[in-house]
Amino acid sequence: MKLRFLGTGTSFGIPVIGCGCSVCTSADARDRRGRHAALLESDDGVRRLLIDTPPELRLQMVAAGIGRVDAVFFTHAHADHTHGIDDLRVFSARSGRPLLAWADAGTAARLNRTFPYIFDPAYRPPEGTTKPEIDLRVYEAGATLEIAGFRLTPFAVPHGDVTAWGFRSGALGYVTDAKELTGEARSILRGVRVLVLNALWHGNPHPTHFNIEEAVEAARALGAERTYLTHLTHRVRHAALEAALPAGIQPAWDGLVVPIETD
Repeated sequence: MKLRFLGTGTSFGIPVIGCGCSVCTSADARDRRGRHAALLESDDGVRRLLIDTPPELRLQMVAAGIGRVDAVFFTHAHADHTHGIDDLRVFSARSGRPLLAWADAGTAARLNRTFPYIFDPAYRPPEGTTKPEIDLRVYEAGATLEIAGFRLTPFAVPHGDVTAWGFRSGALGYVTDAKELTGEARSILRGVRVLVLNALWHGNPHPTHFNIEEAVEAARALGAERTYLTHLTHRVRHAALEAALPAGIQPAWDGLVVPIETD
């Protein structure tokens, strides 16, 4: 299995609109970060599970050379994780069948309200046009499910006034948009070899996300062999962060592909 990072920035993305800071103007391509998305891929590239649909999804998929996905896993309903959902239209139009997607009950309800042209069964697009055809299903905490041939165990994490969701798939633990790991999350993640955690910046605790110090502490507590930090802001230059982090922890970047050994 492989994990491909498509977008590793926060809701502002990097460069931030109108910002001339050293990170937003950096010549290092690793400092250019789209909004959050990732792909789980089988080693042969035949099976692909997309994690979230950010506003840059089309650009991310084109840059990665990805022309097909088998299913989608939504972590939560915030705009930077869902508002590229119309870009899924190409997959259902090309295949001629609905694309399978999974979300928790709250996110599924929010998607139904926000995108009625997709999810209202009474709506029919004008003749000669298309809309995303999505078979949206609901996952539950701790209940392992199989999506596109990948076995995932979802778990809830606090994210301010909403609940976000991480998952474990074999030796991989994946958490974006979390302020802490609950006891259930730590139990499910125990023994993972590769861990992904969100981390905004150094210092200055945030009410809804880990900062870098909190993410490092959480990673050390779990003891993963490799931890990748994502959801980074323009307050952090990739090269400087990479040099400052302890062994076994590093920043992810858009386009990074990480092999995950099978349990």
